[in-house]
Amino acid sequence: MSESTYAADTVNAPTPVLSVSPVVLPTPGRAVDLQVRVSAPVTGSELPIILLSHGQGYSNHLSSLNGYAPLANFWAAHGFVVIQPTHLSSRTLNLNSDDPEAPMYYRSRAEDMKRILDRFDEIEAAVPQLLGRLDQSKVAVAGHSMGGHTASLLLGARFTDPHDGTELTLAEPRITAGVLLAAPGRGGDALTESVAQNFPFFSTTDFSTMTTPALVVAGEKDTSDHLTVRGADWHADPYLLSPGPKTLLTLFDAEHGLGGISGYDVAETTDENPERVAAVQRLTWAYLRTEFYPGDSAWQAARDELTAGSNPLGRVESK
Repeated sequence: MSESTYAADTVNAPTPVLSVSPVVLPTPGRAVDLQVRVSAPVTGSELPIILLSHGQGYSNHLSSLNGYAPLANFWAAHGFVVIQPTHLSSRTLNLNSDDPEAPMYYRSRAEDMKRILDRFDEIEAAVPQLLGRLDQSKVAVAGHSMGGHTASLLLGARFTDPHDGTELTLAEPRITAGVLLAAPGRGGDALTESVAQNFPFFSTTDFSTMTTPALVVAGEKDTSDHLTVRGADWHADPYLLSPGPKTLLTLFDAEHGLGGISGYDVAETTDENPERVAAVQRLTWAYLRTEFYPGDSAWQAARDELTAGSNPLGRVESK
């Protein structure tokens, strides 16, 4: 089944996309000002919003506002405003910092998203074509890999800061839905020794308080041996260890790149598969569409299409 035919009847016709970057939000106290990319359909009003958090891949620019075009462009072409920050952990900034959060800036990443929520008016002013078109009551967060960790914190997961022992809760009530893409799982004995030593903030992740509805997307072959000793099942932890309502999408044969969502034809994708990317595009769009507009049939139609035929791309389970 080709990308052009997958779930064709579940998705509205694409709209041309306006993309503006960098939109610079002056941020005193941050190492550098916060820069974001804003992508939106050129038409439409009362548009819901997705905040997209990048991962920490090997490429120099995908881990920034310039990455994840396959997702950002698709979501924007189908009715969402997508806002992508460049987190302090980005290779594009190459910060040499003695900040205790470096190099991952795990707390700062979530705070970036809160800053964006606080400053929608400035973003609209910087992108006049958006003026009056945002529906600020419908905000989702999405993130891939380390971005999935960021998203999980905003959705309610907790952890203990290894530097001062305080339990951190960064849940954001203005965010009412989420998508976790190849996100990290639990800590403790699930981590490799190297990760436990070098990134101890992973060690205490607690999903039991992650109450916001979310779609967790996991690759069946995403073993992430550099992070976990538990294999691909680790990436299902945000679903298995959190309260409902949650949905788990397991993609058959998918590795960490989920077919290539971080960019078009990028070298770091180990499982390049345009059909799989198309499935991720459509299923994530459909999930958020139905989450924001209860009664919309997009999610059920996309689920049915996923499992149709003799060679399904994945499976879905919910609680």
